[in-house]
Amino acid sequence: MADLVTLNWTERAEGGRVARVVINDPRRLNAMGRDLMAAFLAVMETVSLTDDCRCVIVEGAGGRAFVGGANIFELAELTSATARAFITTVHRCCDALRSCPAPVIAKVDGFCIGAGMELAAAADLRVASDTSIFGMPEVAVGLPSVVEASLFPGLIGWGKTRQMMLTGENINAETAERWGFVEAVAAKGALETAVERFVAPIVKAGPRAVRTQKSLMRSWEAMSPVDAARAGIEALAGAFDGDEPKRLAGAVVAELLEKRRHKGKSA
Repeated sequence: MADLVTLNWTERAEGGRVARVVINDPRRLNAMGRDLMAAFLAVMETVSLTDDCRCVIVEGAGGRAFVGGANIFELAELTSATARAFITTVHRCCDALRSCPAPVIAKVDGFCIGAGMELAAAADLRVASDTSIFGMPEVAVGLPSVVEASLFPGLIGWGKTRQMMLTGENINAETAERWGFVEAVAAKGALETAVERFVAPIVKAGPRAVRTQKSLMRSWEAMSPVDAARAGIEALAGAFDGDEPKRLAGAVVAELLEKRRHKGKSA
């Protein structure tokens, strides 16, 4: 049997590597079952421990689905005794993206349903093909939407969250973009290019600064504005312990001075 989750690395000219994590069970629309989730967690642990990882792209194999939800056959067999462990593992998969030190981009092509939409919500950025479908249909099978569904109000607002989770109705990619769930929508053939538009500036930026920024933004979620400002002050001061600010800001200053010099000569 093929690996349920694969990991590939791409070296970048700017330095470091980009990880591509592919959820690889297209026959089941990449649905999240126990074996697949165990494989996903193992791969994400490897990615998170890789110091030169600059960005992570998560996608589903087959071109029909990102993740088509939880494995319905396993879901139907759960009991009150086993449901807790199953949904906790779904949460761990989502949290693996949120806690990954490097930025994570969900590349959505096709169905992004239930647990798949929660996984996408846990990514830092989402880019979708124009044929993608999003939905939270748990109420239709007698369940509430849980775990990372709690991230939805911050992405699309409480009203749209209620609409999705109380009706269980799907939305298309255009609506997902208009609501703010995805950052960009592209034609299926241009999806990789659309993803690269986000990857490129992330890789170009200071790697330590990007990781600090992601960590800081996550801490803001549990902080008051005053505490968030204090945490930001400490993070900015700490950035000067390394050479990134001097090196990268120095390059910008040199470029500005060069432009000023040329402008002075042409005056």
